[in-house]
Amino acid sequence: MNELLEILAELHEDVDFSTAEAIFDNKIIDSFDVVTIIAEVHDRFDVAISAEYIIPENFNSAKALWALIEKLIKE
Repeated sequence: MNELLEILAELHEDVDFSTAEAIFDNKIIDSFDVVTIIAEVHDRFDVAISAEYIIPENFNSAKALWALIEKLIKE
């Protein structure tokens, strides 16, 4: 999870992603950030986030994104 928080902090240093909620819905991150996150997750965790998982619910908090990463690692 810490590595994910580092990825997110690189995008927006002013946001506390460990507690932030609705980060996509509230436009804290945008679609360009999502593309960057997907690429970084692939590079750092060797996990591919397919199109079916690119939904706001999976990107609205670090916790939700981490749950997705853990799910994909197990697959």
